[in-house]
Amino acid sequence: MTKKRMSSRAAARAALLAASFVIMLPLATAQTIGSDSSYQAGPVKRGPVERTVDGKVLGKDDAALAGAVVYLKDTKSMTIKTYLTDDAGHFHFGQLGQNTDYELWAESDNQRSKSRGISSFDSKNSYYFTLKVDKAK
Repeated sequence: MTKKRMSSRAAARAALLAASFVIMLPLATAQTIGSDSSYQAGPVKRGPVERTVDGKVLGKDDAALAGAVVYLKDTKSMTIKTYLTDDAGHFHFGQLGQNTDYELWAESDNQRSKSRGISSFDSKNSYYFTLKVDKAK
């Protein structure tokens, strides 16, 4: 078996190539990771997902009801949150638990809407309801 000897020029070129590879690889990797905004090192940690409920309250003539009272009842604890609709009849409830069932209805001038339910088994995070106040309590 014979050993093939590199010329000093070829050896210098090989050493230079190896050194530049060792220096450039970390830089190229850092630029690739840094320039890609979707890169994340590990699993994404998110807090608990909270639900929101928005909607509008309408009267018999389908006109928006300002000042109607919207009720949101937690069916487990029986606590009730209320919201007075704005001039356009809109309401909003935020920070609702994912694992809670709710009942929603509106009242105005001794009249009440049908109740609407939100189930803990439904995976949606936001809801929009149109509540029509058209029957006596």
